[in-house]
Amino acid sequence: MNKNFYITTSIAYVNARPHIGYALELVQADILARYHREIGENVFFLTGTDDHGIKIERKAKELKIPINDFVRENIKAFKNLSKKLHISNDDFISTSDQKKHWPGATTLWRKLVEAGDIYKKKYEGFYCVGCEAFKKETDLVDGKCPDHGKAPEKIQEENYFFRLTKYTAKIKQLITDNKLAINPESKKNETLNILDNIEDVSFSRPKKKLSWGIPVPGDESQMMYVWCDALSNYISALGYGTKEDDKFRKFWPANIHVIGKDILKFHTIYWPAMLLSAGLKLPKEIFVHGHITADGQKMSKSLGNVIDPFEVIKKYGADALRYYLLREIPATGDGDFSAKKFDEVYNTELANELGNLVNRIIVMRKNFQLPIFNFQSITNFQFSNKMQRLIEKYKFNEAIKEIWEEIRKANQFIEENKPWELAKTDKEKLKEVMNELNKQLLTINNQLEIFLPDTAKKIQQQLETQKPEVLFPRIK
Repeated sequence: MNKNFYITTSIAYVNARPHIGYALELVQADILARYHREIGENVFFLTGTDDHGIKIERKAKELKIPINDFVRENIKAFKNLSKKLHISNDDFISTSDQKKHWPGATTLWRKLVEAGDIYKKKYEGFYCVGCEAFKKETDLVDGKCPDHGKAPEKIQEENYFFRLTKYTAKIKQLITDNKLAINPESKKNETLNILDNIEDVSFSRPKKKLSWGIPVPGDESQMMYVWCDALSNYISALGYGTKEDDKFRKFWPANIHVIGKDILKFHTIYWPAMLLSAGLKLPKEIFVHGHITADGQKMSKSLGNVIDPFEVIKKYGADALRYYLLREIPATGDGDFSAKKFDEVYNTELANELGNLVNRIIVMRKNFQLPIFNFQSITNFQFSNKMQRLIEKYKFNEAIKEIWEEIRKANQFIEENKPWELAKTDKEKLKEVMNELNKQLLTINNQLEIFLPDTAKKIQQQLETQKPEVLFPRIK
């Protein structure tokens, strides 16, 4: 029986259209999903959107758009990005989906109540709308949120709270014992440090201040705050809280949550605590990626340097963007996006090296009147042990480099053996050389399939039809 493998991205906040950082997360998760399918596992891959919150409500009002229309448009954009990037997700969850998501979120809330972990109290504190979180004075720099550069609002209100502190010792033990794995190691250590300064967390907002969201079960005057509303997507998408919970019983706990470093503590502390309270299993691993800068600067709307993934795809193609993100951004660290560097990488590695290799082989096969390639006769491809290790350790940039070494070797092999000369002087040797080139191209193509799926498909089509087409037109 095939092993089940459940992987998720975080859910994207729909106060704005998708940015390049979320494209990175989608692509990284897609590599892992495709790889686990290739090695024969039964994969369920989830992505989606976080649709509720004050930021969204305020943005819709600012734009004078009905909130439902505003949210729907941005959900559509995130779905479209997944499609354009050839992301192989099996499902897409939206937290405003009352039929699909709300039963799971409300069931989880009730479980926390049953465990005695939800209580009500009056609270006064500093609230950052950008972070959608309360801040301690020690979190602020010159009285401002360090992430958003704005002074938080001072708020006094009565909310429901979750007894997060009840579970910190247990979570610390699970992380230390690697029963809840956090990658990279630096993020594991960061989580352990955060655990030393954890307080119970506000779990709801008054409806008069936040009307767009999920009402608290049993108290319509309060709305669920982001933690139970959004984090529960990972189980609600599997049918948790409904009669149709076959997927939940089959796939939970998640094998990997893929997240950005800015939401680390919510996934490594809040979410495990909620699951422990509800008597549910914890995810096996949380993989944390870094951020993308633009020409060395942090991306921000005020600087006007936010990179639109749709524009990049339109100019270069989806696989070119996938390649750059995987090749130039270290999987577990920060990396830079530069238009100049993108052009350089695109022309040198995609157009000149891969594109040229494929074109030369297809043209030669056609000119030498070699038989049409029969893919049905090829046995199943297997990744090398080295390639498997690199992917399983999230070293996507090193895995891509390995493939490109093979591409360079194949181009060198052509230069050394000059098949066009052999066609005139030695037909037997030509046959040997072309067979070897076919093997090399097949291996390259099979390895590329999880990284650049559309390109791999095009190479296969060209081998089957022997009609050469330019894979990556050079950018001038």
